[in-house]
Amino acid sequence: MRQRLPMLATMLLAACTHPATVATPQLCLSSEGVPSQTLPDTRFTLTWMHSIEKTRWEEDWRLDAGQMVLDEARVLGSGAGMEPAPGARLVDGVWHYRVARREPALALTHSPFTAGYTLCATGRCQALVDWLPGLPEIARIEIHACETAAQK
Repeated sequence: MRQRLPMLATMLLAACTHPATVATPQLCLSSEGVPSQTLPDTRFTLTWMHSIEKTRWEEDWRLDAGQMVLDEARVLGSGAGMEPAPGARLVDGVWHYRVARREPALALTHSPFTAGYTLCATGRCQALVDWLPGLPEIARIEIHACETAAQK
């Protein structure tokens, strides 16, 4: 009887556990010295101005299996270091192209020497510094998939 009791307790505990739920990936923004932000979204658009050409650049990203996947990029014109990728198409003066690119995270630099990034997610677009209040004048920002409890 003593041997059956632990087995019975294990069976009862197993019956009482909640069914596993599938965690929805979330987007995390982090930078040293400021609180990280979690956005309940799996897709976002990152925009910025090219530091030399002063031309707008846009990238559409999504989360997939813990990685960042670039779906499409757009650039208004071409110039120093911003040539359209092979297969790009010109639509209303904007180059659209797809690149097979997967990254574990995006590392961005925030500084007063260039125009800042804009992040569009969760139905709104705002300056990246507004997503991370208190960001220092010069900072490294990382965008990545949040670690879920199952990954920890």
